[in-house]
Amino acid sequence: MWNLKILCFIIEKTAREDIFVKIGILSDTHDLLREDVIRQLQGCDLILHGGDISSRKILDRLEEIAPVKAVRGNNDKEWAEELPVFLDFELGGLRIYMTHKKKDLPGNQDPYDLLIYGHSHQDGAVWRERQGGKRALLLHPGSCGPRRFYQPVTMAVLQTDRDGFTVERFELAHSPGETVLKADSKKDLRKQIETVIRETQKGKTVKDIAKKTGMDEALAEQIARLYVTHPGVTADGIMTKMGL
Repeated sequence: MWNLKILCFIIEKTAREDIFVKIGILSDTHDLLREDVIRQLQGCDLILHGGDISSRKILDRLEEIAPVKAVRGNNDKEWAEELPVFLDFELGGLRIYMTHKKKDLPGNQDPYDLLIYGHSHQDGAVWRERQGGKRALLLHPGSCGPRRFYQPVTMAVLQTDRDGFTVERFELAHSPGETVLKADSKKDLRKQIETVIRETQKGKTVKDIAKKTGMDEALAEQIARLYVTHPGVTADGIMTKMGL
């Protein structure tokens, strides 16, 4: 987990030292734009979205706040065909690369100051060494859409200045009803997940699966979606994605 609230990195000063920008960074909204997210984005010069937006209306609402750069996620279907799979651009003296899945980050990351990805819903920030003694930040802002299992609801805000940039992580409040795990133990949960997988393979509805497993429908739906969108994933793999 990303346990540093503020990350600072000194970069080479650019010829235009008057560039000061504030950038909201989010991912995996899955058709939910929380009011807390809207509040955090106020005053941003640009919004970056790492994919799994799920509908055009989310981008339209974000564009009312600030210009948006977004990439297409695996859950962004026909409506998002015009969205790129990756973006490679410069802003405020930073070279930035953004894509939805970590595996799609470029093999050569040396040209970049900041690399952004999403998909797993597990937020994190890791520094990696580059040639010439510089470092790059690999940033996953987490998901600020529907809460998945135990995982927090998070986003990030980046600000540049003459010395470099800072990135701040924001963990947002969620309603008690979004905590949907009801298994007595990991062993019991694994058995329930295996049942969800079998019933999903049979084409059963989420309502029927929840009834058979004794799960909350929201939990059954999340597990079934993980299974469908991650071909070949096992019950243990789903538990890993749940943060267990």
